[in-house]
Amino acid sequence: MSGQKRRRVRGWDALAAWYDGWVGPGGSEHHRRTAIPALLALLEARAGERILDIGCGQGVLAPHIAKVGAQYTGVDVSPRLLTRAHRHHGQHGRFLRADAAALTRHPQLAAAQFEAAVFLLSLQDMDPLAAVIQSARGLLAPRGRVIILMTHPCFRVPRQSGWGWDEGRKLRYRRIDRYLTPLPVPMKAYPGVSGVTTSFHRPLGEYVAALAANGLWLDAIHELPAEVKPRPRGKGAGGPSRAEEHSQREIPLFLALRARDPG
Repeated sequence: MSGQKRRRVRGWDALAAWYDGWVGPGGSEHHRRTAIPALLALLEARAGERILDIGCGQGVLAPHIAKVGAQYTGVDVSPRLLTRAHRHHGQHGRFLRADAAALTRHPQLAAAQFEAAVFLLSLQDMDPLAAVIQSARGLLAPRGRVIILMTHPCFRVPRQSGWGWDEGRKLRYRRIDRYLTPLPVPMKAYPGVSGVTTSFHRPLGEYVAALAANGLWLDAIHELPAEVKPRPRGKGAGGPSRAEEHSQREIPLFLALRARDPG
């Protein structure tokens, strides 16, 4: 979560207690079932490697990195989220307050210090994109890698996309109202919660271009649907319809990218 504008810092601090309550120390259901396993599969962390988690929030990734014997560093701009990260996962690594667009200015972060940098559902909350990618690139060791796990920018445009129903075809479809134009979107407020954060929609090409501009070669792309729960059996059992199941399996929720320094 970049700290380019103070209102974003205040927004995440104001939401910290609510977000921690919703996500929890181990992550939300989407984290646990889909996002974290997909990121770890692309990361392929090894013992002794140094991993940087940019926009770490309350540190849900830390125990997974520590489990394989890698060294975890999480950075975030929100002091209140970092307080929760220390509380939940301080034993699994270190947590630092830093602006994602200016990481090389932090006294405890050095050039070529990390074998990998990851963005777990955080990059779409950061702006400007070019500065954030350049900042992460500056900390990568030779032949290092960047892994990005985000909501799919082609299908999940905040406030500009949604589900629809075609009665004639009995088909649930994804409607996209706009896509190519980058768009900052204030996220909806939650009852009883102060503070509003901003999500930055960008077309997929902007992410690829930002990586390429920093000499990072894209070598993996995974498009991930939400996990579909089995339909309960029996009359009146409820649960998702077959049309809902089909659309959830076919239209991805997340996009995972891996890019490498060719060395």
